[in-house]
Amino acid sequence: MPKLSEKQSLDTFQWVGVSARGKKLEGELSGQSIALVKAQLRKQGITPSKVKRKQKSLFSSRVQKITAKDIALITRQIATMLMAGVPLIQSIEMIGSGAKNKSVAKLMEGIGDEVKAGVPLSQALRKHPRYFDDLYCDLVASGEQSGALDKIFDRVALYKEKAEALKSKIKKAMFYPIAVLVVALIVTSILLIFVVPQFQDIFNGFGAELPAFTLMVIGISEFMQEYWWMMLIALVAFGYAYKEALLKSKKLRDANDRAILKLPVVGMILNKAAVARYARTLSTTFAAGVPLVDALDSAAGASGNAVYRYAILEIKAEVSSGNQMNWAMRNSKIFPDMVVQMVAIGEESGSLDGMLAKVATIYEQEVDDAVDGLSSLLEPLIMAVLGVLVGGLIVAMYLPIFQLGSVI
Repeated sequence: MPKLSEKQSLDTFQWVGVSARGKKLEGELSGQSIALVKAQLRKQGITPSKVKRKQKSLFSSRVQKITAKDIALITRQIATMLMAGVPLIQSIEMIGSGAKNKSVAKLMEGIGDEVKAGVPLSQALRKHPRYFDDLYCDLVASGEQSGALDKIFDRVALYKEKAEALKSKIKKAMFYPIAVLVVALIVTSILLIFVVPQFQDIFNGFGAELPAFTLMVIGISEFMQEYWWMMLIALVAFGYAYKEALLKSKKLRDANDRAILKLPVVGMILNKAAVARYARTLSTTFAAGVPLVDALDSAAGASGNAVYRYAILEIKAEVSSGNQMNWAMRNSKIFPDMVVQMVAIGEESGSLDGMLAKVATIYEQEVDDAVDGLSSLLEPLIMAVLGVLVGGLIVAMYLPIFQLGSVI
C-alpha cells in the first residue's frame, strides 16, 4: 500500500450522466483523473456523458484550519455511526468524504488508511496530537480494550461538546469587560484628539484664567495629539511582550491564573468553570474505566488554571496514599462544600462518576446563568462609563463658557 504522502492529491469533478433506467443525473465526485472518475461512475451503474474538473475559487488554495469544534463534530459523528452499527472504517470514510473542510477530509483519510493497515484507532489518533490529546486517545484505547468503542465515543463526544460550550461561555464572559474598556478608550481618544482642540481655539481668545479641570483636560489633549502614535506603539509592544513572557515564564502564567480568579464577577465565573471542567473530565474518564489516580491526572491537565491544576495534583497524591477523594478535596480549600459533599455521597454509594456528572451539569448551568447575568449587568455599565467620560469632557469644555459672564 502506498504511503499517504505518496498519493496523488484528489480533485473534484463535476459530471453529467444517465442512470441504468435512463434518468439524467448530475453531481460532483472526487478522483485523481477524469478517466478514473468515469470508471467509478460506471461501477455505480451511471453512463457519464460529461465530466470536467471543477474550477477552484481564488480562495480555495488557502488551507482551512481544523478547530476544536470540528473535532467535537467528528467525534459525535463517529459515535452516532458506531451506535447505528456502521463499521469503524466505513464511518471514517463517510465522515471524510462528507467533510466540507478539506483539512478535515485529509485528516480522516490519513486516519482511515492507518486503520485499514491494521493500526488500532487510538494509535492512529496519537499521530495527530495537535487535534487528539492524550486524554482523547487514552479513552479511545480503553474503549478498544473493553470492546465498547461506541459507548466510549458517545462519552467522549459529550465531553468535547460540553467543553466547547463551556469555552464559548468563558470567552463571552471575558469579551464584555474588554469591550467596555476598548469602547471607552476609543471614544475618549477621539474626543481628546479631535473635539477638545476645537474648544481650545475658542478659549485662547477669552483672556481669562481657565478652570483647573479644563486645563487638565487640555493638557491631556495636547499630549495625546503629540504622542498618540507613541502610545499606540507602546500599547501594542506591551501586549506582545506580555504574551511572549506568558509563553516563556511558568511563574508569570501561574501568577496570571491566580490574579484572574480574583477578578470581580469574571473571577467567580472562571472558578465555576474550573469546577465544571474538573467534574466533567473526571466523570468521563472514570466512567470509561480509567483508574481514579490516572483520571485525576487527566482532570489536572484539563483544569485550565494553575490554581486548580496544583490542587488536583495534591488531591491525586492524597488519593494515591489511600485517602478518600472528598477528604482530599476538602483539604484543598478551593472546592465548594456542595461539591465535596456530593463527591462524598458518590464515593459512599459507589456511583462517583454519576455524581460528578451531576456536579458538572450544575456548574455548567451556573456558568451559563452567570454569563447571561454579566451581559445584562455590563450593558448599562457601558452606557454609564461612556456617560461619565463624555459628560466629564463636556463639563470641562463648558466650564469656561459658564464663567464667561464674569470676564465680560
